[in-house]
Amino acid sequence: MMMQTQVLSPEEKKMIHEESIRILEEVGIKFPSERALDILEKGGAVIDREKQVAYLSRQMVDAALKVAPKEITLAARNEAYDFRMPSTFTGYHMDGCGMNMVDLETGERRSSVLQDLADSARVFDEMELGYIYWPPVSPLDVPGQARSIAATATGLINTSKHIQDEMKTAKEIPYVMELLKAVLGDDKLRVGRDIYSVVYCTVSPLCHDTDMLEANLELCKYKVPVVALPMPAAATTGPASLYSNVALSNAETLSVLVMFELTEPGVPIIYASSLGIANPRNGLFQFGMPETIIQLVAIIEMGKYYDLPTTIAGCATDAKGYGGQAMMEKMATNLPLILAKPDTLVGFGMYECSTTLSLSQIIIDHEVARYCKRLCEGMNIAPETDFFEDIKSVGQGGHYLKQKSTRAAVRSKEFYQQELLDKGSYDEWVSMGSRDMNTIARENALQILEAEQKAPLSKDVEKVLKEIVEEASIKLAE
Repeated sequence: MMMQTQVLSPEEKKMIHEESIRILEEVGIKFPSERALDILEKGGAVIDREKQVAYLSRQMVDAALKVAPKEITLAARNEAYDFRMPSTFTGYHMDGCGMNMVDLETGERRSSVLQDLADSARVFDEMELGYIYWPPVSPLDVPGQARSIAATATGLINTSKHIQDEMKTAKEIPYVMELLKAVLGDDKLRVGRDIYSVVYCTVSPLCHDTDMLEANLELCKYKVPVVALPMPAAATTGPASLYSNVALSNAETLSVLVMFELTEPGVPIIYASSLGIANPRNGLFQFGMPETIIQLVAIIEMGKYYDLPTTIAGCATDAKGYGGQAMMEKMATNLPLILAKPDTLVGFGMYECSTTLSLSQIIIDHEVARYCKRLCEGMNIAPETDFFEDIKSVGQGGHYLKQKSTRAAVRSKEFYQQELLDKGSYDEWVSMGSRDMNTIARENALQILEAEQKAPLSKDVEKVLKEIVEEASIKLAE
């Protein structure tokens, strides 16, 4: 029997869907691109050219849902890490686009650089439940126009798992395709082995970004998987009602679905959101609040309502570093979401509302993820777990430790095997240096970085990737 979370009843899911359709039909979505408006108009939308607003019908949504793939594989350079959606368990992403780094040596917060991406990819590569590497920070030591190219290349070099990033402008596409071709070769690229996917963020409320929209319209011809990720914050960029904010986020995701399925029918779309609430005193986004968690669970349920592959933001904290608040919010933004069974969850390693990266926190978050996965798996009630004969043998007042079945059982998957948690006596803890979880995780991160990289690219391929980044740094700056 598995544990689960539920926020919405079947009727409430239908209500959110209907409210989203009403938003699309009566309020509309701004698409600041003539190409996009032309595609939508041809597909049946009513267009206000002056406002750049498209009014999308129920029929357009239904048609997009019919052609959208219900199964997607986020492939990896190492095929052992291919992630198939829908999944029987939740896989994890790194989160993207932070600007700060907790230095592993000094513990101080500083601006992020390209080496931080290399290090984070190396550490993430060792995390069993980590499957999708979204470069978690921006390399501020790289020219601005080439940062995404450099981040993607660094990911390809330092992890053998799936790479995900944002496609911010159409100028980036040829360079990304060259990177993938260098890694996969022409044949594998042509058959569409998707080791790369993109995150597409709408601009709440109810807008699309011009450059990102144009870029992803062009990218559609490659049928690269797209994660549709609205981020409305209730009371600022979203309405001050959890129900209406979820409906708004849902409408924005459906607008992405309609737009790209009209552009290239069958392009893989992953239903997602990173919605939340705003702090009424300063307007800052708040991730670690109960209202955010409730909305995120509702979003997972809506993704499943549409039978689409589903990703959710989580594993997050508003805390500025390791400590009680961080761990409380990390668990709270993991467990309820995992119990709702999304295919993937975005968020390893981040503090400060996903703007600051910590390598040790990647390892801590993996422990949290393993803990939550075990809770989600629940209890196995089956003939092989019926230990009646042990009960009969031990009888009254006996002890089960010497039973052969006990020794086998405690080493099985039914019993959680911790990696970072302290479960010894106080004296044992003191004798080991009184280390906290962050200290142990930091030591583990250092060991990973000092060890030889597993499954590295050939030096020739790595050289080609770096040359592509150098070319992009020069030409995209022109």
